[in-house]
Amino acid sequence: MRTFPALPLQPPVEPMEARALKEMPEGAQWQYEPKWDGFRCIAFRDGENVALQSKSGQPLERYFPEIVEALQALKTERFIIDGELAIELEGALDFDALLQRIHPAESRVKRLSVETPARYAVFDALSLEDRLKVYEDPLKTRRKRLEAFAAAHFKKNARLAISPSTADMAIARAWFTGGLAHFDGVIAKKIGEPYHFGDRNAVVKIKRVYTADCVVGGFRLAKDKETIASLLLGLYDDAGLLHLVGFVGSMSAAERAHAADLLKPIVEGPGFTGAQPGGPSRWGSREAQWHPVAPRVVVEVQYDRVTGERFRHGARLLRWRPDKAPRQCTMEQMAHSG
Repeated sequence: MRTFPALPLQPPVEPMEARALKEMPEGAQWQYEPKWDGFRCIAFRDGENVALQSKSGQPLERYFPEIVEALQALKTERFIIDGELAIELEGALDFDALLQRIHPAESRVKRLSVETPARYAVFDALSLEDRLKVYEDPLKTRRKRLEAFAAAHFKKNARLAISPSTADMAIARAWFTGGLAHFDGVIAKKIGEPYHFGDRNAVVKIKRVYTADCVVGGFRLAKDKETIASLLLGLYDDAGLLHLVGFVGSMSAAERAHAADLLKPIVEGPGFTGAQPGGPSRWGSREAQWHPVAPRVVVEVQYDRVTGERFRHGARLLRWRPDKAPRQCTMEQMAHSG
């Protein structure tokens, strides 16, 4: 990664992180921000040199040339800012579109940067031209400096925006309970704290979660070839096809034994009649060895996000639903959370 001699920090730096809470903290010491569904990014500029750093410290500038150009176009030549890269398609943020950018082919990245350009939502300032060590200031001061910076430089730049913030709990709750077009939770930050590099002492995140009743369309076995390692989950579309939408991997020993009692006697194909395990997926080869079952068992699961008609992460098993008819488990349950 490039060096930036005029800046007080050099990439990579460890971004401030958040610890998870179930409820939003209240009090005058907190500022609230929406939790974006994108890639964390710290941006450095020193003259014409620009670097985009991921949360893990990896360079991102080659994957988002439109953001590099947007930052180079600003009439200020020295800054470090923190925010989130996101791509909006059809009125909603599309995480899959972001993932498609992480590609070795420069020609593909350039094409996508025009067809599906990203936006950089900035929520913190670490260094600015008139105050190089902004990160030493409390958040309340940093936010005022960031707002002045954005007002002076972002207005004519479609690729850059300042992320909203509020001290009003009612607004924060509206972000939390509203639609998921842009936000998947709320971030709360202590206004009196400086920027905490690499720790979670001053920031918490409250993520939204959802539930769905799913049909178990198959399972995978553990290495011992006996214990059920995970349940493969399905939902029906309007045509009556059962599509793979996710999996449950974390279960207690008792739940795994119960799963074996229910599922091993009903092993039969095809299991899924729509989207199948083993196809293109971020889960990779973990889905390759699976056993289809008759669509008779229903479970209620908890999940936090849907991407490409699948639960992005592993779902959590809440309960078995013998009272629920499998055909009642439809894709419509995911419509509110995509």
